[in-house]
Amino acid sequence: MFWAPLIAGAVSSLLSIGLLIVGIWTAHKAVADGHLIQANGVTINGMDLGALVQQLSGDDLHQLSEGLTITLALSSLWPFFVMIFVAFFYCLGALYDDRRDRSVLFWKSLPVSDTATVLSKVVTVMLVIPLIATLMAIVTMLVFLVALSIAVAAHGANPFPLLWSNGAVFLLAAQFLAAIPVYAAWMMPTLGWLLLCSAWAKSKPFLWALLIPLALGIATSMTGLLQVFGLERHWLWGNVVARMLLGTVPVTPRDIDYIQAGGGTASEMFSIQGTWSNFAEPAMWIGIVAGIVMIVIAIRLRRWREEG
Repeated sequence: MFWAPLIAGAVSSLLSIGLLIVGIWTAHKAVADGHLIQANGVTINGMDLGALVQQLSGDDLHQLSEGLTITLALSSLWPFFVMIFVAFFYCLGALYDDRRDRSVLFWKSLPVSDTATVLSKVVTVMLVIPLIATLMAIVTMLVFLVALSIAVAAHGANPFPLLWSNGAVFLLAAQFLAAIPVYAAWMMPTLGWLLLCSAWAKSKPFLWALLIPLALGIATSMTGLLQVFGLERHWLWGNVVARMLLGTVPVTPRDIDYIQAGGGTASEMFSIQGTWSNFAEPAMWIGIVAGIVMIVIAIRLRRWREEG
């Protein structure tokens, strides 16, 4: 939970700084070879960014802010990417591993109910793991922005009005933290399904968790059974199979539609209001109810199953 996002953030930072150094070196080499760049009537020689900044208009600064927001968001992706797998496999092993090694007998001897045990796993996946990944992502953004600021300052420009005054990094940090409850609720079907498989499977919970939804999707697509109920042949894949297996990915259909539409600004894309608008979607609440039902079943199975 801690080391995987930390290492991912460190690797991301090293790669970003490495690419930044390569970019600066390439620019200096181009200047040394006589390849100068003209922008707004100013010659960029790799050493006088301050002169260029003075020529930027209000629209140019706005575009710079938008580009910086997207760049910072991209630099933060690695901890979130690792979080997807950490949360997924934690759920699969949460109720299975102690049955496999027979330590479940020890845990059941403690004055802690099965309900409390399972709910502690739920809280860990929904809040603890995303919070750690989000904090690592924020640190990664800050490291990248500091490195970029050093590069800008070394080439004659003041990084504070140019990179920090728009508050992009702080706004993104607040938006990432505010999004945790939204994506925690979105992962409920996947969380419930994986915990159910973890509590039920006698062996290889990963295969059971994966094969059952895939088999349902393939069967309904091949037979066209859903068309009898007025649904599209492949409806189950996007509305059931994906919700059972891909909920740990912090992306909703609203996010995908927004990206595909290509509208709005980067600030709107990551806005708190836009993220929380996912709660207006019926699919969100249907998934929450389905997740709760499967968690309740997992609790019941936890009480009954003690075999490895």
